[in-house]
Amino acid sequence: MKKIAVIQDLSGLGKCSLTAAIPVISVMGVQAVPLPTAVLSNQTGYPSYYCDNYTEHMEQIMDEWEKRGFSPDGIYTGFLADEEQADKILDFLRRFRKEKTVVLVDPVMGDNGGAYGIYTEGLRERMLQLVRSAQVITPNLTEALLLLYGKEEMEKRYAGLLELDGEKRLEQIGKIGEKLANEYCLQAAVITGIEYVERAESSTCANFR
Repeated sequence: MKKIAVIQDLSGLGKCSLTAAIPVISVMGVQAVPLPTAVLSNQTGYPSYYCDNYTEHMEQIMDEWEKRGFSPDGIYTGFLADEEQADKILDFLRRFRKEKTVVLVDPVMGDNGGAYGIYTEGLRERMLQLVRSAQVITPNLTEALLLLYGKEEMEKRYAGLLELDGEKRLEQIGKIGEKLANEYCLQAAVITGIEYVERAESSTCANFR
């Protein structure tokens, strides 16, 4: 891989999104080509944040890239500020994705059993379209449940998982990952942020194919 289009927000505080993705991708010897979706004072996990929505500029950037024959080897999507941005990314895939382009979707919608303020059922529907276009997705557990069941059912199922002991919880999370991979024909569903300790060993993510 030589170039990856990274479609995410730029957050000041929080060590995430473009701030984290660009150096990691670059150190792997791959050019990260950023397309900002928003500029945030800090990431959405904080009690409050300022978000400058960048939707109106995304198509202008895409038009310029298309003029120059931009053809990424990979497309990596993350935080979206609203439903309209999801439509822009679906358009980006139509315009720039080629047969061998790898698409990774991080469906940012919530964490710790709660949906973020940006969440709407419309955004979830657009995320499902993006997921169906991807080979790999990297939701956390909350987002995995949102994709499968929506907000209300996610909250119930997340609370139920917290009541299980470590082994049973991990088994159920495994089934969630398998369901995602099978339902959306994915090469892999990587559920991130899973903390599990056994015999002094810990796991922070689970990969399902």
